[in-house]
Amino acid sequence: MKNEVRLIGGSFRRSKLPVADRPGLRPTPDRVRETLFNWLGQDLHGWRVLDAFAGSGALGFEAASRGAAEVLLLEQDAVLVASLRQSQQRLGAAALRVERTDALNWLARAAPARFELVMLDPPFDSGWAADAAQAAAPLVVPGGFLYVESPAPLPSPPGALQVWRNLRAGAVHAQLFLQPA
Repeated sequence: MKNEVRLIGGSFRRSKLPVADRPGLRPTPDRVRETLFNWLGQDLHGWRVLDAFAGSGALGFEAASRGAAEVLLLEQDAVLVASLRQSQQRLGAAALRVERTDALNWLARAAPARFELVMLDPPFDSGWAADAAQAAAPLVVPGGFLYVESPAPLPSPPGALQVWRNLRAGAVHAQLFLQPA
């Protein structure tokens, strides 16, 4: 582990997560995470949250820190999974679960309308954002959100979702979509 990212809000505020030097891993910058949780509101009590392509876990741990009832982190890389589990234990993040799996395949077979928030931050230059967003759209409950972070904005909203907010910070394009109620 050569770097770390600091959680910015909630009960785990100021806690640090290790960031391994792995291909395609670029943790969501502080400013972007802060903006995302300002858009969503700081209190996620009762929310079920999915952080696919978890990487450092910064997005999922931020959701857990803000009171989400259930946070599922999906990650395929064994080194990152071990790091996520260590951080979960160290912080006592009881609402958080880590699953080692291929996120695209998991999204394609998951039950629909299961999460209030789905966050997608695939490996930065993988080109998976649009496919992952299409697969994730049905998992969002009515009134819920899909967050997508990628090098370029998605050309159109996935499924029946509507653009709610968007942001560009350096090379990062962040989009928040709403599932109509």
